[in-house]
Amino acid sequence: MPFAYVNGTKLHYEITGTGTPIVFIHPPLITSQTFAYQREQLSDQFQVITFDIRGHGASKSSERPFSYALIVEDIRQLLDYLGIEKVFLCGYSTGGSLVLEAHLTYPKRLLGGIVISGMSELTDSYNKSRMWLASWMASSGVLMKLLRKAIAFGNADKDKTYHNLYESSLSDAANDVKSYYEQSLAYTCTRRLRSIQHPILLIYGQMDRSFHRYANLLHSELPHSSLYFIKDAKHQIPIKNPTKMNDLIRLWVKSLEDQQTERVLLDLAIARKLNPVMYGEEAQESHLSVH
Repeated sequence: MPFAYVNGTKLHYEITGTGTPIVFIHPPLITSQTFAYQREQLSDQFQVITFDIRGHGASKSSERPFSYALIVEDIRQLLDYLGIEKVFLCGYSTGGSLVLEAHLTYPKRLLGGIVISGMSELTDSYNKSRMWLASWMASSGVLMKLLRKAIAFGNADKDKTYHNLYESSLSDAANDVKSYYEQSLAYTCTRRLRSIQHPILLIYGQMDRSFHRYANLLHSELPHSSLYFIKDAKHQIPIKNPTKMNDLIRLWVKSLEDQQTERVLLDLAIARKLNPVMYGEEAQESHLSVH
């Protein structure tokens, strides 16, 4: 089990596959096990990097006050530890907020972001009350056990997945889980979204109606975003709709690569037009005129 000693803590991480790197960020209580299908299905094309946020799974509990800024710094130092310069970040639910915060904090380390069922802030009373309840339950050992079972059951697509999600979260530190929920309740970056210049892929469930407001807000405020709703999907997309999610990621990254290729070709064409001598075109034209 690989560990990275970064930012004053010990983070458990896994790397699968090769290619363009994508780092996946999980929400509170459940762990990097959330992205088992992404490791399985995307590693043929991408370097899939998953990690347990401090105080979750096999990562060490936090000795410092838990905050979004702290987790973003953990990610930056994890990239340094792994010797990776730039990545795509993909965050699920509250992990999507961390994707946005990372783009605002360390844009030069990123290629772009993928937000799955995420938000720039929580504003609706229904989801705020659920987040508050989860934070309160994390304060009690008995209630924490019930919460762990509920979260694992809500995300699982089959018994084996439930078992893996539940077992991987048994060592979660209650204080860090509680703090993660509290940070998610308080966080907002809505007024700063226009500062994010990287491309952002937004994926939401068609049936996750309470999150449509957040999808539309992000799409309208982010300068370079693409928004997709997965038919008949709810909130728990990484596990319950992995194939459609992963296909969208593949197509989106491919479209970015195609756009980059087109820009390079266009720049080259303009350069040839402005300075034909540099590219040997004037000499070629003279040679043809002689014959």
